Amino acid sequence: MTTPTRAPRTDEPASALLSTLAAQGATGALSTESGIVYLATGHVVHVESAVTPDLGDLLTHSGALAPDGWWEAIDRAGRRCRVGRQLVDSGQLAAGALELCHLGALFDAAYFVLAHDGPALRFRPGAAHWLGAVRSVPVETVLRESRRRRELLHRIWPEPAVDRAPLARLPGPDAADLPVRRGRTLAQVDGVRTAAQIATALACRTFHTLVELRRLAAAGLVAPVAPPAPAPSPPPVPASAPVSAEPGPTPRPAAPDEPDTALLRRLLHALEAL
Repeated sequence: MTTPTRAPRTDEPASALLSTLAAQGATGALSTESGIVYLATGHVVHVESAVTPDLGDLLTHSGALAPDGWWEAIDRAGRRCRVGRQLVDSGQLAAGALELCHLGALFDAAYFVLAHDGPALRFRPGAAHWLGAVRSVPVETVLRESRRRRELLHRIWPEPAVDRAPLARLPGPDAADLPVRRGRTLAQVDGVRTAAQIATALACRTFHTLVELRRLAAAGLVAPVAPPAPAPSPPPVPASAPVSAEPGPTPRPAAPDEPDTALLRRLLHALEAL
C-alpha cells in the first residue's frame, strides 16, 4: 500500500496512532516527546530516542565496529539512507551482527517512546531514516514487547524515575559482592549518569541495564538524584520604599529640577545605590 495522502490526527496516544498507520501501510516518521518511530509500509524499521544509546554507540563501544568505520559509512551512504547496507557490503560488519544489534536498539528506544503512551506530536509521511532497511518489525510486536518490558520492570521496582534521572549510590554492599552484571552496573553509578549513559559506558542494551538498576533500587542501593530546589525569590519591594542595594538612610527629597536634570539625578542615585 502507498503512503496516505492525508496525515492522520496526532492528538491521540502514540500506540493507537501507530496501529492506525500500520493498518494503512504507511511510510514515514511518527514523533513523540521521547523519540521517533520510523515506518515503512506499515512496519517499524527503526526507533530512536534521546534517552537510549543509538546503534552507533552500541556497535563502537562494544568493539564490534571501529568508530572510523561507522562515520565512514555515514559519510558514504547517509544521504542515500543505506548506512546499514554500506556496513555489510564493505565487510566491516556481518549482516547477522548488524541485525541483532539493530533490533536491540529498536526495542530499547521503543520502550521509552511508548512507556507512558503520551500523545504523538506529528507524522511526516515519506520520511526515512539514514540507517536504511535492516529488519522490519510489525507494529503489534513492538507494542506488545514495550508492554511486556514495562510490566516486568514494574514488578521489579515500581518507580519509573530510575529509568531517566541521574542515579546516586546509597550505603550498602560493595559492587564486588553482587552478581557480576549487577556489580558492573553499580560501579558506573556516580550521581551524574543516567541509565542510558550507564548502558553506553557498559556497551550494553538499555533494557538489560534498567533491569539491573531497578533491582539495585529495590535493594536500596541506588536512588534517583533529586533535582536542585529553585532559589527562593527575593521579597517584593514595597512601592513606597526607596530603591537601594543596601540598607541606608532614605535620600532627602531634592528640589524640583528641569525634566532632563531630574532624570539624570535618578540615574545617578540608582548607580550609586548599585
